[in-house]
Amino acid sequence: MLPMHRGSDVQRDTISVIIPARNEALNLPKLLESLAIQSVQPDEVIVVDDGSEDDTRAIGQGYGVKVLIAPDLPDGWTGKTWAVWNGYLQSSGEILVFLDADVRLSRYAMESLIAEQKKQGGVISAVPYHKAEKFYEKFAMMLNVLGVFAFTSPFERRNSKKGLYGACIITSRYDYEKIGGHEGIRSEMLDDLNLGARFQREGIKVSNYLGGRLVAFRMYGHGVKSELEGFSKGAILSTSAVSGLTLVPLILWIVGLIASQTFFFYIGSHLWFALCVGYALYAVEFLYFSRHVGSFGVLHPICHFMSLVFFLVVVGYSLYQAVIRKKVVWKGRYVDVGGDNK
Repeated sequence: MLPMHRGSDVQRDTISVIIPARNEALNLPKLLESLAIQSVQPDEVIVVDDGSEDDTRAIGQGYGVKVLIAPDLPDGWTGKTWAVWNGYLQSSGEILVFLDADVRLSRYAMESLIAEQKKQGGVISAVPYHKAEKFYEKFAMMLNVLGVFAFTSPFERRNSKKGLYGACIITSRYDYEKIGGHEGIRSEMLDDLNLGARFQREGIKVSNYLGGRLVAFRMYGHGVKSELEGFSKGAILSTSAVSGLTLVPLILWIVGLIASQTFFFYIGSHLWFALCVGYALYAVEFLYFSRHVGSFGVLHPICHFMSLVFFLVVVGYSLYQAVIRKKVVWKGRYVDVGGDNK
């Protein structure tokens, strides 16, 4: 968990916040408002409008931050890496903070992130607390729990492919330039995972935290379609970056979860009671872990079969995109698994 640093003696390097934004008119005001109340203020906030078709640009300008229009997307780049790279090119800070537009920061978040990066050295990222509001948004409970485990597993500490969580990344300008920044991963759909691996190859420490009460976001509040597309774009591909010592227990846990759902089909048999106990134990696990990951309430942990069904749909759709279609879709763009944009 990201520790809170309040009133800490943070060495005052200049700070640039870079926000890639594509059709983020609903999310951007909340992020910019949260940046305006930080106990440690960034020296510049740069919003990079990545071909938005809504009021993203006007909203950024209305808050008085620097708004850039990303040039036409060149071949060999993904939209996000191109937007972030152009933001970096126009930035001047000694500390670079990359934030997704759906992130929300508490008052001491920036101070805590900067202080922790100074303390740990290298690059850090925070997995935001998921503020799920609508019923369908809470279907993501299982995916969020599994994702947090994959990022914070003790087996990942020595994983040379250990990635970062792209919604919130903090690094020194020197280290970012040392690895070639986002230009070095220009074609990667999983930019955050590949960015973390590049830091590690250069001997730069990578540390991941849970955002807790300091860093939060609201994912895919525009409808279940965006939620499905968002999770499925990297569900299968991301497993290649996870240590086998992390992946094997996760697979066994998922198999057990699926088996526990079958209690209804064994009513009256000697397996029924054991399966019911298994289902209840998984519900207790979800009730405990989900409260540290997001606002999923009580119904979804108890009725975890709903989250399991959504998980299986995401995995199936992700497998179809990665293996059969060989391209993924996100925010109206098709990106080849090999990296070329269409």
